[in-house]
Amino acid sequence: METTSNNNDNGYMNQAFVGSLNASTISIPGAYKPNDPANGKKPTPAGSSGLGAAPGPADDQPGVEAGQQGKQRASWNNDIEFLMSCIALSVGLGNVWRFPFTALENGGGAFVIPYLIVLVLVGKPVYYLEMLLGQFSSRGSVKVYDFSPIMRGIGYGQVLATGIVTTYYATLMALTLRYFVDSFYPTLPWSYCRAEWGPDCLDSGPQEAGGTRCHTREHGSAQDLGGVLLHVSGWPAGGQQVSRQWHSCHPLVLLFPHSNIVLREKASIDDGIGYPSWSLALALAVAWVIIAGIMFKGVKSSGKASYFLALFPYVVMFVLLVRALSLPGAFDGVLYFLRPQWHKLLEPQVWYAAVTQVFFSLAICFGNIIMYASYNRFGHNIYRDANIVTTLDTFTSLLSGVIIFGILGNLAHENNTSDIASVVKGGPGLAFISYPDAIAKFKFLPQLFSVLFFLMLFVLGIGSNVGMASCLSTVIKDQFGHLRNWTIVVGIAVVGYLLGLLYLTPGGQFVLNLLDYFGVTFVALVLAIFELVAIAWVYGVKRLCRDVEFMIGIKTSLYYRICWAVVTPLLMLTILVYTLVLYEPLKYNDYTYQSGVYVFGWCLTAFGVGQVLFWAIPAVRQQPAHLGLWARVRKAFEPLPSWGPADPQTLKRYQLFVQEGNASAMFQRSSIWHRICDNIFG
Repeated sequence: METTSNNNDNGYMNQAFVGSLNASTISIPGAYKPNDPANGKKPTPAGSSGLGAAPGPADDQPGVEAGQQGKQRASWNNDIEFLMSCIALSVGLGNVWRFPFTALENGGGAFVIPYLIVLVLVGKPVYYLEMLLGQFSSRGSVKVYDFSPIMRGIGYGQVLATGIVTTYYATLMALTLRYFVDSFYPTLPWSYCRAEWGPDCLDSGPQEAGGTRCHTREHGSAQDLGGVLLHVSGWPAGGQQVSRQWHSCHPLVLLFPHSNIVLREKASIDDGIGYPSWSLALALAVAWVIIAGIMFKGVKSSGKASYFLALFPYVVMFVLLVRALSLPGAFDGVLYFLRPQWHKLLEPQVWYAAVTQVFFSLAICFGNIIMYASYNRFGHNIYRDANIVTTLDTFTSLLSGVIIFGILGNLAHENNTSDIASVVKGGPGLAFISYPDAIAKFKFLPQLFSVLFFLMLFVLGIGSNVGMASCLSTVIKDQFGHLRNWTIVVGIAVVGYLLGLLYLTPGGQFVLNLLDYFGVTFVALVLAIFELVAIAWVYGVKRLCRDVEFMIGIKTSLYYRICWAVVTPLLMLTILVYTLVLYEPLKYNDYTYQSGVYVFGWCLTAFGVGQVLFWAIPAVRQQPAHLGLWARVRKAFEPLPSWGPADPQTLKRYQLFVQEGNASAMFQRSSIWHRICDNIFG
């Protein structure tokens, strides 16, 4: 990337159109700069006009909502709050909770290579792209499609997917709260077995005395703790027990603690999903109250909370890293995680898992990044922040992988096996088995580390859920501007809580698995392809790069141009085609859903993707009536007259900037091949 010397808050403009911009040439984090009276000029009032006028305070903030002059849009208190909020959004349970079990299910190191490739070719370019669109237009995830109104349905479809994720994400936080509360007991509830579980249940506490066999700790009862147990099965019966000795021993298969005890998970849902757990329902209510409290004042309050939400988890993770690597056999697990298996690169399912992981982790193509960036000041150095967040997200995923695979290596060592993949059962419960098990082995205050760990998980979930719920509230606020922010927040919290109760039933995980696949993963993948095509080929990579240069004075490199226009859309389209060709009916724990459930799932997918067509129809009808049908369709692909920076003065300068580019384009060759090359490299 090459940076010009005109990096300012009002965009990089042709000096033939504007006079002195009277702005600093460097972007200092946190500096929402007013005009500097020291240069001998008086600050120009925000309401003054004229193309050569010095920018007013409105130029330093997102300013006025597009098409609604005079209505001030909220903004971050400083640039650091935006960066921290993006970190809190993107670095979340997707890294600590989802990445390790996805890697385990796809061969450990066999998954890391595709993940890194997809991150470079998809994650990083799309993250930067969405940041640019949000900051440039100061619009939410639906209104941002003012650059091509006929494609506005993409934003609505992504809002649907975001809403589904928001509801089940909160239930994971409810589970975390349950573990958090149980961590305050004198003895961690999952570190020992209860008498009624029989001799097949094995303790997982710290070893204090020698012993060669596993045993069941005899004291303790369900009434004593009422917590979460690690109920394990499959260990040979008749093993000699060494009573009153703490000894850690693990079978080759561990069942999820929250499946058997907390969620009371069923073997099938043929007879219904059951009723939610009252304790988890209470925990879910607490989670939504906290989310609503942080969102109550919009970005002004969530920005202040972002410092803690973004930084605290790393403190706990580094403590767990030291502990995990100190366990016997840990390095064998880490090597399994990092050792590449090149033949796996030919398996489409591994690539599909990598794409979905990048989507889930970075929260791209859901509208969240666009929404957060829309509250930035116009000249903020978005390029720097995009690189920081994507790099930190990758680092966090790999750090979590090292921690959990180090623990799995220790479990394999204790069971005298080299098969890391067989140590535990895969799936989302992995983080609720391996992490708590490692904490239970701490000889010094395991309760303290358990409290910190589950507080960390909760904080990670809060940061991501606040971002997703804020995306929903922004879309609602854009459509119903008369509503107060607190009413929107309360409404989202109530609806999210009621829908979240579905996942807390004995059959809730079956529902989650179904909605996640048909309503989130598949919809997000298809809409992401539409989004990239709309931006790269309808709006145009060339115009987008000119917008970037106007806004922050940075010339876009070939890496981003080629990824946006060719590599990223083709890679995602290829993965989608392979997925459809190799499609098998969705299952959960070897349970096959009833045929009617699959029909519902595909109808949900069609509803999400169909938003593109649904909202395209009114976009065409709103075009001038004197135009023919085809002319109205073509017109609906063009940006609205108000498209551009939110501030009226900056918008005028931008429109002149666009006119200059259009004038120079009139003298260029018009062949199809030349247009394609000009769009990418022009």
